[in-house]
Amino acid sequence: MIPQWIKAISVVIPLYNEEENVEELHRRLSETLQGQPFDYEIIYVDDGSTDRTLELLKTIATEDAHVLVLSLRRNFGQTAAFAAGFDFARGDVIVTMDGDLQNDPADIPRLLQAIDDCDLVSGWRKDRKDPFFTRRLPSMIANWLISKVTGVELHDYGCSLKAYRRDVVKNLNL
Repeated sequence: MIPQWIKAISVVIPLYNEEENVEELHRRLSETLQGQPFDYEIIYVDDGSTDRTLELLKTIATEDAHVLVLSLRRNFGQTAAFAAGFDFARGDVIVTMDGDLQNDPADIPRLLQAIDDCDLVSGWRKDRKDPFFTRRLPSMIANWLISKVTGVELHDYGCSLKAYRRDVVKNLNL
């Protein structure tokens, strides 16, 4: 059950050259969020895309009042895009995710169900689609090393699918 104190959520998604995914992403997000027991906003942050991502986002925003589009003048990277989105987020919980459909929007309610006694809930990319030797293998090694050094066992430290309590995000220095 989703905690009753959650009246609204903000979903922050940085996008860089995701014209192939953005419409499908928005459709799946809307299907997941409509009818939930909370209000929501979707904050898309275009991180200096050179394709039609920003154009498609603007069209989506004119058709959906839940959407806010932020545009960075050049590619500053994912952390800066998240920080920009956090500055505008108004929800009690702020959910982050990638725009490449490696994170399933249908997992958002599961994150919210788990956040009641936590400051942060983290997802993991179970069915990654990126190349094994250049992306997944280094990620597996990094996850193992971080777990050994910190003593915190997470499957996927690099997964951006997360839910944060608002006060936690507002105290982050990114």
